[in-house]
Amino acid sequence: MQKKDKTSDLGLMRKEIDGIDTSLLELLNKRASLAVEIADIKRKTKLRFHVPERERAILDRLTAMNKGPFPNDALKVIFREIISASLALEEPLKVAYFGPEGTFTHLASIRHFGSFAQYIPVESIKAVFDAVEYGEANYGLVPIENSSEGVVSHTLDMFMDYDLKISAEVLLEVSHNLLSKSGEKGKIKKIYSHPQALAQCRGWLETNMTGIPVLASVSTAKAAEIVAGDEESAAIASELAARLYDLKFIRRHIEDKKNNFTRFLVIAKESPSKSGTDKTSIMFSLKNKPGALYDVLYPFKDAKINLSKIESRPSKRRAWEYIFFVDMEGHVDDDKVRKTIDKVKEHCLYLTHLGSYPVDEK
Repeated sequence: MQKKDKTSDLGLMRKEIDGIDTSLLELLNKRASLAVEIADIKRKTKLRFHVPERERAILDRLTAMNKGPFPNDALKVIFREIISASLALEEPLKVAYFGPEGTFTHLASIRHFGSFAQYIPVESIKAVFDAVEYGEANYGLVPIENSSEGVVSHTLDMFMDYDLKISAEVLLEVSHNLLSKSGEKGKIKKIYSHPQALAQCRGWLETNMTGIPVLASVSTAKAAEIVAGDEESAAIASELAARLYDLKFIRRHIEDKKNNFTRFLVIAKESPSKSGTDKTSIMFSLKNKPGALYDVLYPFKDAKINLSKIESRPSKRRAWEYIFFVDMEGHVDDDKVRKTIDKVKEHCLYLTHLGSYPVDEK
């Protein structure tokens, strides 16, 4: 019996893969041509060039159809990049984020909008809101809370001053790395990072970098930028920052809690329509009377609407007046959610709908 030539089989399979790749390339260019035609129709009819509901529907449909073995997580990444590149042929999305390049906010922006958007790094969370408010960006991306360190209060404060909506949320698993020019631990005489990153790595630093001064910077990426010009300093920052600023790893994954997520909000001038798995955010101020908070929360209980978050902040307008921020399951276009919000509004000095948007099911 003649022994089968495995090398011959391998060559045939590689040839088949080459043929599939050629077909994929042809189909991608056909898709791109259609995107250009659609862009022309949108311009002539003055339609929105970016429709996030359509983007999500594409990803949901494809992942539901996928029978494997290609993994859905990878499928989403690939098609998000295809969509991002196709949009860039129409008109690049402009996305403002709390910079500089290499921050976790930058990473979250790329994860949500793909690599082909036009990213605009700005120097503060307020500047992100300004960029969207004044039309310098289509979207803005800001941090709202971390699973270890809690809420980013400055982001909540901004919603009191701007008439913008939440159009999406992004959950990003945050992993911190100790970086330097040389990658040699023994050379380090000071460490830079953002206060939240330092707090998330406090235990590791106390155990492994005893006696080394720890200095706060405005962002993890700014820390990496500082360290790029100083052989005796290290930064706690992302892998993206390491690539951008040509730094080496002293140690990867130094966060104290490995299940460490940051939630970001995408802000825009309007919220998307229902997706089927949505979250609604509202902001309100209470009347100053006994039982006021109970009166506001009871309608949610009565309607069996789950509240996933409730935070309070001083209004900064009157002493001892507080603003409450609430996240709930459902979309404002759901009858139950809309009617409940109307009932809650009766007990508030004012109530604002901040947005209804798809849940990021990370």
